[in-house]
Formats: sequence, structure tokens, C-alpha cells
Amino acid sequence: MPSELRSPRLAVLIDADNASAKIADGLFEEIAKIGEASVRRIYGDFSNARSKGWSDILSKHAIIPQQQFAYTTGKNASDITLVIDAMDLLHSGRFDGFCLVSSDSDFTRLAARIREQGIDVFGFGEQKTPESFRQACRRFVYTENLLAGTATTQDASSRSAPLQPPDAATPIIKKVITQMESEDGWVALGEVGRQLANLASDFDPRTYGFRKLSDLVRKTNSFEIDEPKGRSMRIRVKPIAAPPARTRNPRRPARSGAGGAAPKA
Repeated sequence: MPSELRSPRLAVLIDADNASAKIADGLFEEIAKIGEASVRRIYGDFSNARSKGWSDILSKHAIIPQQQFAYTTGKNASDITLVIDAMDLLHSGRFDGFCLVSSDSDFTRLAARIREQGIDVFGFGEQKTPESFRQACRRFVYTENLLAGTATTQDASSRSAPLQPPDAATPIIKKVITQMESEDGWVALGEVGRQLANLASDFDPRTYGFRKLSDLVRKTNSFEIDEPKGRSMRIRVKPIAAPPARTRNPRRPARSGAGGAAPKA
């Protein structure tokens, strides 16, 4: 009998000093879309009141705490321990991907090193996360989009403000369409989504207030949409309307000399 297909095994490593416990539910729901969170570890000084929020929910999500006391001010032992564990897990060869939960750019090199080994890295952090860490990940998810009550519903009464307005997504979507080869300008929306993920690891329709890319594209009002029956949606950039033609005033007759005197013979 053929072996049962298994979800990708993931190692989830959380930096308690740079991630809020409020994201926990949304975080593991998001990770479940990617694969199985086989390892769930969190690093921090849980004797500190700042980490109490995580302490209260560790058992709910089966997260194993890695206690690191702050023996010396200014030295982050938690970060060092997380990196050591990540490298041990990487070289075990048991994992298909790593989920690094932090907004700290110090993990940029770790993410890059794991990807050099051919393993996917999924980052989770706040919108303030430096671009270096975001782009080092195969995909980066803003944790603001994982909080309950974020702008991911079309019901205006229950929608909070998105991180960015919908039209802010227009330039990057146009850029992707331009890069795709098409004789008539039409491209499949699904392919656009894949290219967006390759171009910008942190692109997410939820950042602009929508769960689906199709809804975001409609809202920008910058693209033509084709939905043929039985086929996938296609889009293309709306042509720029030509400016209206300017009407020229009839030429005025030449003015007579000063004082209205008749010209000399």
C-alpha cells in the first residue's frame, strides 16, 4: 500500500521578548495551513512579568518553554539559545520547514542559513520588522493580521482599519503583471498570486483589509477583470484613458492701430 501523505513537519520557535501572547490563537491557525507544528518552543525569561501572558497559555497550545534568566543586562541569552536549538533541529534532518516568530532583525542570518540548506522558513512578526529579516524568509506574515478583529471581513460593521489602504497594493500587482509574459495583457489571477509571493515575501491581502486577492484586486479599481464560465479569473491593467482633446479658440482678427486710426496708405 502506498504510504499516507503527511503534512510538512515544522519547527516553531518563538521569541517571547519580541512576540505578543495575543497572537497565539491566530498564529497556530496560520501555521496549520502550512503543515504540522511538530516542535513548539518558546524562549524567554518567564520569571519576568513581561512574559506572563505567554506563561498563561503555554499548555493550551502545547508550547515548551525554554527558560533563560537574564544574568547580564544587555545580553540576550534567549536569542542565542533559540539559534543553537534551530541549528540542532536543522541538522537532525527531520523538518521540512521552520517558523520563526519574532520582529527582531538579529534572526536574519539564521533564516538565510536555514534556507541555504534547502529548508523553507516562514517568519511571523510585527509590521515594524526590518526588511532584511522579512526578505530572508520564504514567506512573512504580519502578526497584526493574526489578531482577532483585524480587517479580514467584508462586513464593514465588524471591520477595523487595515494596515494599509487597498490602493497601496496596486503598484506591486502591476509590477508582477508587467513581468509576466502575455500577448494581450491578460494573466491568471492564481499565477499573479504565486508571483507576488516570490517577489515580496510579506505580501498578504489581509494587510489591505481582504482575505482574498480577488477581492483586493476589485477594490483597487485599477484592473480589468475577466471571469469566463468554467475558467479561472484573469486580470489585466486598465489602459490609461487618453486626455480629452483641447478645443482651439478661433483666431482673433488683428487689432487696428492705436486710437483706432486707419492705417496709412
